[in-house]
Amino acid sequence: MIRRSVLGLAAVLALAPMAASGQGTGTVTAGFGAESTMLDPVKYSAGVDHYFMGQMFEQLVRVNPEQRVVNWLAESWSVQEENGKPFIDVRLRKGVKFHNGDPLTSADFEFAYNKMRDPKISRWSHNQAEVERFEIVDDHHFRIRFKQADGNYIANFLQLWAVPKAYYERVGEAEFGKAPVGTGPWKFVSRTVKDEIRFEAFADYWNKDHRPKAEKLVIKVIPEDLTRVAAFKTGAIDFLDAVPLSMVEEFRKMPGVKTLTVVTGNNLFLNFNTHQEKSPFRDVRVRQAAAHAIDVDAIIKSVLFGQGERYVQVGKGGVGYDPELKPYAYDPKKARDLLRQAGFPQGFEIPCYNLTTPREPNVKEVGEAMFAYLTQAGIRCRVQGMEYAAWLNLARMGRNAPPEMDGVFSHMWSQNLPGDPGTAWAGHVHTFVPGKGWGSYSTTSDAEADTMIAELKLTMDPEKRAALARKIARYKHEKVLGGVPTYRPMVTFAWRTDKLDFTGWPYPGYWRGMQEVVVKK
Repeated sequence: MIRRSVLGLAAVLALAPMAASGQGTGTVTAGFGAESTMLDPVKYSAGVDHYFMGQMFEQLVRVNPEQRVVNWLAESWSVQEENGKPFIDVRLRKGVKFHNGDPLTSADFEFAYNKMRDPKISRWSHNQAEVERFEIVDDHHFRIRFKQADGNYIANFLQLWAVPKAYYERVGEAEFGKAPVGTGPWKFVSRTVKDEIRFEAFADYWNKDHRPKAEKLVIKVIPEDLTRVAAFKTGAIDFLDAVPLSMVEEFRKMPGVKTLTVVTGNNLFLNFNTHQEKSPFRDVRVRQAAAHAIDVDAIIKSVLFGQGERYVQVGKGGVGYDPELKPYAYDPKKARDLLRQAGFPQGFEIPCYNLTTPREPNVKEVGEAMFAYLTQAGIRCRVQGMEYAAWLNLARMGRNAPPEMDGVFSHMWSQNLPGDPGTAWAGHVHTFVPGKGWGSYSTTSDAEADTMIAELKLTMDPEKRAALARKIARYKHEKVLGGVPTYRPMVTFAWRTDKLDFTGWPYPGYWRGMQEVVVKK
């Protein structure tokens, strides 16, 4: 029996036809506010890596500008069943080449699978945990066979990246990270860490309908907002990533400039050290107090200048979205009462870890505001700012050495566009299980939540998956498990209309992919 792809996505969606076009000429010079931690898709650690990886590497399916999942390197795919076990049957497009000229084959995806399932290499090995084996039928036909159903696998766009087996094995892991080779529209040229990365258009790119009309792409890494804006205003860059929130309206009115404002698909939340035996946050009343203590709406209005979307567990349109589920109301008196009931009439002092790297617009200032609200309610924060790498490592479970997250943590985990919370909840809500992939960034442990989240992973039927996700969302909300959901960021891009045309693609890269950018002559 063949079951078409779940979550309401047809497994054989065709790409929308467009007139074929040539490669184009000219240079796109963009200024990004954050930098990738690495360029190897089998080793990537966080969403920011997609900003750069997504220019070079591709997956079996893709999310188009209308936020519909379409076939990409997969010409077709379907979910089937044999002997009571599901498998994904994939037929690759023929004629796809890597940047070094090697043809894309099933062996390249098998190679990527073997790398990505190895916990010594990949931070996301748990995504492959339910795969029993990778079966090659021929050069353009393979099957991913599962031990048991895995709805998260499909919800996350079939997981695998196209990685050139022969080239990777020839140059080795370290060299591949320095000179990566993919199938994407942009071919790697050079990188200067903390400065820039250079690409050139891939002349043999397979997709003639959706490709850049430009010759070169230069991405400048400019974390400081005002410096990035100055580079745009002086013409040093033509495309501006993450317009400072306080300047969005100014840019919208700026002559000769076009803007695009979108929800990023990232989900921010405030997490707690409930995994530690003596933590005050083991008491649900303390977690509820924290939820009541913060005026998230005021933060969105004043700190984010309205450029944020409040969410409760699941973003609008996502699997399990429940419009009847309302956030905890801002009520500092109730927060203090709950602390008193929990045995903390005078409150308590605790470390509060804040991300200072601009992973999302004004994320540092948002954290500071949240911690100020907590302090006012009696959860007195000793604020500690952290740059991205240190912040990411602090949250990761299963490390062999300190530091350990011992307080409050301003955290985030994308549920993607279109949204599905399965992988996020498996990672930051389910109890941490060493070697099994569960709870890789979780400080939560709740047996009932674990059971439901494990069941969600097994659920491939779209209606049943949505119903179960709603159930988990309500339970998670009531118990304040996996942190307090706050908002989904909105980001604004700007570009010079006399220089560029730009079409935003939501994933990979959270709208930053230069899949269809045009340099005007």
